Amino acid sequence: MSYDLVIIGSGPGGYSAAVRAGQYGLKTAIVEKNARMGGTCLLVGCVPTKALLHAAELWSGLKEAEAHGIGCDNPRLDLARVIDRKNQIVARHAKGVEFLMKKSRVERIQGVASLTGPAQVEVRTPEGARTLEAKNIIVATGSEARLLPGLEPDPERVLTNVEILDLRQVPKSLVVIGAGAVGIEFASMFRRFGSAVTLVEMLPRIAPLEDEEVSKELDRSFRKAGIRVEAGTRVEDVKRAESGAEVTVTLANGKTERLAAEKVLVAVGRRPVTEGIGLEATRAATERGFVKVDAHQQTAQPGVYAIGDVVAGTPQLAHVAAREGLIAVGHIAGKPATPINPRLIPGCTYSEPGIASVGLTEAQARAEGYQLKTGKFGFLPNSMATILGRHEGFVKVVADERYGEILGVHIIGPLAWEYIGEAVAAMAAEATVETIMNTIHAHPTLYEAVGEAFNAVYGLAINA
Repeated sequence: MSYDLVIIGSGPGGYSAAVRAGQYGLKTAIVEKNARMGGTCLLVGCVPTKALLHAAELWSGLKEAEAHGIGCDNPRLDLARVIDRKNQIVARHAKGVEFLMKKSRVERIQGVASLTGPAQVEVRTPEGARTLEAKNIIVATGSEARLLPGLEPDPERVLTNVEILDLRQVPKSLVVIGAGAVGIEFASMFRRFGSAVTLVEMLPRIAPLEDEEVSKELDRSFRKAGIRVEAGTRVEDVKRAESGAEVTVTLANGKTERLAAEKVLVAVGRRPVTEGIGLEATRAATERGFVKVDAHQQTAQPGVYAIGDVVAGTPQLAHVAAREGLIAVGHIAGKPATPINPRLIPGCTYSEPGIASVGLTEAQARAEGYQLKTGKFGFLPNSMATILGRHEGFVKVVADERYGEILGVHIIGPLAWEYIGEAVAAMAAEATVETIMNTIHAHPTLYEAVGEAFNAVYGLAINA
């Protein structure tokens, strides 16, 4: 059968592309190897993780309820029921993706797909092989957890983001290897659930992609919460033990230590799923497994596109994948589609305190030769932060001194991910520091701190 477009993978990038293709009237099929649609993000990534983080937030609130005048004697955490609710949320939204495909008149095919040419996809389905002829193909096969060399996941001791989402009991102790977004979120979550957590990072600081001041504040907050943080630490070995696992590390001071824990989470990054999907049957070029694309997401093979976690040069984020899918379909359909500006991609980490950022860090801006002015405003004077009882963190603005151009905004604090959008929109509109200084921010809100931080660039914050 012939299609205008065949999409391989049904994650946020794949299904968003499919919906847009349906809106544009393209005859489209989407191929997914799993029984459920939604990809890593919905099934074992963003959505289930945030469901558990929300439960951790509620649990923390119960333990602190007395300070708010609410009696809450003997609260009980039932992780098995938390997991059950997480599974219900995932199932509901997976059905929602199925509904979107039907609504958009997109044919859903379950099976394992591979390209057999620049315009042909073979799908191995439970009923047998099918060959799909396609004018255009979008590769949206996503990514999977990287593991340390020689290490295999084990649901009892050594976990990835997949296995840890199905724990039915809170581990007494947990070693988290890797302090990027995934490691930080799980460390924050399980510490609030009651685990003794050790967070290990090979690079000199945790949250290494964030502004250095954000990393320092998170380090301080985590230590205050009782998380042991070991940055600049190399993992030498991970061994299964009778009572759990043992991680041998070389600490920043050069000393070797064995860290014993009931569970170990390996969160050292993700690798693209591009092996065995037939890219070699096209002219598409790869780099370390990632697919090279142009501004319209097209590979070196005309008509073959790649989006999401498989793409070289863009961060592995669900919202990036979704946007790339819309860009690819726009190009296929001959419709306007603005290419991604990497400086306008927001990044969010849903820990406590939360992290959200967009644009250049202070160090990156200085390295690019900008003369800077920065503004920083903490949450201590913020009325809503006081109401919530969450004062840790700040908003930091990085701006060009001469023109007031907004180069970056970095937030660490309560619900940070909910108000980074103002900064993204301002930068996309090429607004200046003065624009946000003169924007009225509702009171009392957490995002008032954003306005104060912009005023702080010129030393004019009111509540500092």
